[in-house]
Amino acid sequence: MSNAELSILFFLQLAVILGVCRVVGFLAKKIGQPQVVGEMIAGVLMGPSLFGLLLPGLQHQLFPRGAMGILYASSQVGLVLYMFLIGVEFDTNLISRRLRSAASVSLAGIITPFVLGSLLALLLVEHPGLFGHQVVTWEAMFFLGAAISITAFPMLARIIFEQGLTGTSLGTLALAAGSMNDAAAWCILAGLLAVMKQNALVAVLAIVGGGLYAAIILLIGKPLLARLGTMSERHEGISAPVLAFVLMLVMLCAWITDTIGIYSIFGGFILGIAMPRGVFAKHLQNMLEPMVTNFMLPLFFVYSGLNTSVGLVNSWLLWGIALLVFLVALCGKGVACWLAALLNGEPKREAVAIGTLMNARGLMELILLNIGFQQGIITPTLFTILVLMAVVTTLMTSPIFELAYGRYRRQRTPTEQATDVDLVYSSDRK
Repeated sequence: MSNAELSILFFLQLAVILGVCRVVGFLAKKIGQPQVVGEMIAGVLMGPSLFGLLLPGLQHQLFPRGAMGILYASSQVGLVLYMFLIGVEFDTNLISRRLRSAASVSLAGIITPFVLGSLLALLLVEHPGLFGHQVVTWEAMFFLGAAISITAFPMLARIIFEQGLTGTSLGTLALAAGSMNDAAAWCILAGLLAVMKQNALVAVLAIVGGGLYAAIILLIGKPLLARLGTMSERHEGISAPVLAFVLMLVMLCAWITDTIGIYSIFGGFILGIAMPRGVFAKHLQNMLEPMVTNFMLPLFFVYSGLNTSVGLVNSWLLWGIALLVFLVALCGKGVACWLAALLNGEPKREAVAIGTLMNARGLMELILLNIGFQQGIITPTLFTILVLMAVVTTLMTSPIFELAYGRYRRQRTPTEQATDVDLVYSSDRK
């Protein structure tokens, strides 16, 4: 296809993607699911799993293989900006407030699923058609361990906000544990991608370069960027030149981390952590978040859905593997975090709620799976199985959380609910 034809088709793709994601997201909210869950499902429905199954000719015309490059590139820009915003929202104070409990829940939520996922990979690597031909056993173990360990931190934060739990004992503990958990999972993935370059010098450059990049941004860049916060407070907002400068920095940092051999989203996330908090962060989120979440992220969901074909899981053995993956994910993450919370003295309902929130995978899982798919670590079949696991564990989160904790909390008096905030500071002093 010519550039003009690609451009014309791309605008049509955008219109269809945004329309379908909005409709499915609206329906998801009607049954108590977050908008992002509906968009995840919409992405799968627009791929070969439904649209391609019912109307294969039309689906191929709308999403031909030759036009995937522009959709992929656009989705990556959205991902980098989204991870940048996640970094801006990342509150290191949460970790210090509930360090002991959060560390315990986070360790349980990373070590247990990582070990179980690695053992599962040891079993699955012998089955042909799940991992790439060049992938050795330890690489499969590391990737599947990281994939089972990831938490949908953005969704976790959204549920806590919508439930009015921000600043409470439960909300603070869940956010702190989720942030520590995801940081560890991304570090594992970054190390794996670096080592998989099969060149010692390239691997060293990626690992050392990534650490050096993080150190420079957080230790040198953060104090310099603090001036942006002062400027925004003085002018009560962010000017167009400042916004352009920030966006330029995001793209530059994404390019740097991509170039040194890790992944562009790491660059955006670390830069987001270094951004000033307060007025500047609030205005930055207000300016970027609506466009990123409503316009750019749906492109990524659909790109993931186009690589997801439920028809590839076409035997009882593969469906058995899919069930096994789901059970390992559920036990390794949800059950382990629930038990860790109980052992740290959390009330039973709060422990169940924490395990439920930590068990959701959501968008973060799709990002990780797409990295593995693009790098040739996993095949379309295993990609599909893991996407199904991500969708099901994410769908489970809201109803189980509501059943275990949401209705119970609304039945309590305002005075009883207010005491939750005090527990944030008192529980770790005991």
